Amino acid sequence: MAGVCGCCGALRPRYKRLVDNIFPEDPEDGLVKTNMEKLTFYALSAPEKLDRIGAYLSEKLIRDVSRHRYGYVCIAMEALDQLLMACHCQSINLFVESFLKMVAKLLESEKPDLQILGTNSFVKFANIEEDTPSYHRSYDFFVSRFSEMCHSSHDDMDTRTKIRMSGIKGLQGVVRKTVNDELQANIWDPQHMDKIVPSLLFNLQHAEETESRSPSPLQTTEKEKENPAELAERCLRELLGRAAYGNIKNAIKPVLIHLDNHTLWEPKTFAIHCFKIIMYSIQPQHSHLVIQQLLSHLDANSRSAATVRAGIVEVLSEAAVIAASGSVGPTVLEVFNTLLRQLRLSIDYALTGSYDCAIAGGTKIIKEHEERMFQEAVIKTTGSFASTLPTYQRSEVMLFIMSKVPLPSLHHPLDTGKAGENRNRLTQIMLLKSLLQVSTGFQCSNMLTALPSSFLDRLLSAALMEDAEIRLFVLQILISFIDRHGNKHKFQTISTISDISILKLKVDKCSRQDTVFMKKHSQQLYRHMYLTCKEESNGRAHYEAIYSLLALTSIELANEEVVVDLIRLALAMQELAQVNEDNLPLYSRCALYALGAAYLNLISQLTTVPAFCQHIHEVIEMRQKEAPYLLPEGVFAEKPRLSRNLDRLGPEILFRQSKISEVLGGSGYNSDRLSTPYIPQLTDEDRLSKRKSIGETISLQVEVESRNSPEKEERAPAEEITYETLKNAIVDSVAVEEQERERRRQVVEKFQKAPFEEIAAHCGARATLLQSKLNQIFEITIRPPPSPSGTITAAYGQPQSHSIPVYEMKFPDLCVY
Repeated sequence: MAGVCGCCGALRPRYKRLVDNIFPEDPEDGLVKTNMEKLTFYALSAPEKLDRIGAYLSEKLIRDVSRHRYGYVCIAMEALDQLLMACHCQSINLFVESFLKMVAKLLESEKPDLQILGTNSFVKFANIEEDTPSYHRSYDFFVSRFSEMCHSSHDDMDTRTKIRMSGIKGLQGVVRKTVNDELQANIWDPQHMDKIVPSLLFNLQHAEETESRSPSPLQTTEKEKENPAELAERCLRELLGRAAYGNIKNAIKPVLIHLDNHTLWEPKTFAIHCFKIIMYSIQPQHSHLVIQQLLSHLDANSRSAATVRAGIVEVLSEAAVIAASGSVGPTVLEVFNTLLRQLRLSIDYALTGSYDCAIAGGTKIIKEHEERMFQEAVIKTTGSFASTLPTYQRSEVMLFIMSKVPLPSLHHPLDTGKAGENRNRLTQIMLLKSLLQVSTGFQCSNMLTALPSSFLDRLLSAALMEDAEIRLFVLQILISFIDRHGNKHKFQTISTISDISILKLKVDKCSRQDTVFMKKHSQQLYRHMYLTCKEESNGRAHYEAIYSLLALTSIELANEEVVVDLIRLALAMQELAQVNEDNLPLYSRCALYALGAAYLNLISQLTTVPAFCQHIHEVIEMRQKEAPYLLPEGVFAEKPRLSRNLDRLGPEILFRQSKISEVLGGSGYNSDRLSTPYIPQLTDEDRLSKRKSIGETISLQVEVESRNSPEKEERAPAEEITYETLKNAIVDSVAVEEQERERRRQVVEKFQKAPFEEIAAHCGARATLLQSKLNQIFEITIRPPPSPSGTITAAYGQPQSHSIPVYEMKFPDLCVY
């Protein structure tokens, strides 16, 4: 019988005999290496037999698995691995099918060791570069099975860790095998990404929160640590690093869904860690796609809890810092539009107490402090986004934010009623906070582009609000714009320092663009600073901001004319406290005295005119002896020193305009202008500054132009004498005289200093206009008017023209004196 079996065995195909010979009698002896070498040589010599070898090995392995002969299973997988590594012929595809069938059989087993064995073989196969493509191979089962292994909940901790690590390695192998082969199954399809990404995140979220160590997405260590979290992070980095433009969305969406399902936005630490990995791993040019995905997710969660929305916004802020490559994509304004829309929604939620603004008192309780936390997160994120933008885009963003601020005007009606006023006020404060965040660190060499008229008018109109917090934000925003050399922190406290050299101020010469800006907008800035000083609700922070604004204007934008106007403004503040027509509180009056002293002390040292410095120091020393409550050290202390004897102050403790005009006039400054008290050019908008509610009045939003602006000089309109003109002349006679004197001085200065070509062009334009008007007059005078009877015949029978008397002629306004 044994001879018959031996005879039949000899008749079996050679590849089967070679396969049988690699298995020892005792599985513990391992693979028979000499016979394995013979099998490998045979497979290389006869590659057409490779598929049959694989099928036979697969048959033996399935039989051994069912009989629980796990030693022979390991030997079979080792033989398959060696054949795979050695053979790269065209017929390897059929062999691979048998191999994958055997791997799938091992993964289906409930034995952890077999699952790990199958995964290791698959990883080796994934690292092999095949010479021929495969059109029909599918990895759906492996993606599902490896993802399931990543979520293993085995009772034994060590076994659970091994299974999870095998699952992560298997997913990594699937990605490597398919991501670069267009003929393979598309691993970026949602059906695969929805399994792969959550599996990696599940293992990642159990790790201790650590910062991303490197921005490189493919960085690996030589020796892998037995830690599923680190392996999952490495696999996620590799996956995202291979993502192309069209695949980013499918890779990011499962991350957002996973964070939602596991409520991981509220602690926000893990969410930030995940998106740091994402932003460092993807290609830099795709960063804006992640930002857009986060913004869309924020919109989708607009009715979620404030803590969830705050977590998303915090992640946005961190992602924006990493994506600081000059832009956050082609839709920059859309980013800020989404953030501002969420800000307004949050304000509505806080006021109504419901996520449905139409129904007050919704079933879900809204915590006001959580909404405030969310609003602060949005404001911080707005600043983070803006810090990544170039200068021109930041200017556009600031204009965009300012256009969203609700201000009373004819074109932007405000919500009325108490609820409407609260909504308007909160919206104004939040948007101005956002604008302050955007303007922080903003540096622009040309102030005309940084503060255009449309922006400046709206910003300064907010400075006339009765709300003290709004006025303070406006002042801080102006300070951020003007401070281009980082000097503002040196003026945070008001003091009469004896030597300003210790401040180490960075002073630069006023540029031509700054001079043009001040010619156009200086009177507007002075007027609003003056009117802000008249507000009764001003606190210490307001006076410190006004002092900083005056000081920074003197350093950044000052020429000789600006210095003169700022000194006049400081003296006007002193007079405002001294006359007290507005019945200011005692603290406000003392603060104005102290503010004027601190600024005049600073400007006197900046101008370096000895007589001017001497006068200022004499007054300050006299105040230190007799009236310390008029100095900043006494007023702006924790316990202010005030006095009610402000109406009986002696002239020796006041700064005298005549004296200052005399000493500065001797140094080349305009003494006539210095001796003229500063009186602001009031407009209808300024007269409405004392309003109780922004919803009760409508601002006219009048654009104020100084008389010396180039546009005004070119137009040179004729002055129309009306009842309103006469009324204003009577009411504001002093202001009109000052304006007229200033206009004359500007004209004289222009003809003295302007280039000849500019003067000739200016006069030529006016002469052409005058000549055209004269031609019209002459034409009217010479041309006979139509007569009802045609012509009038003289005594000699010849026609005679009928002329109009001079007193009946209608001359143009230009020719009337």
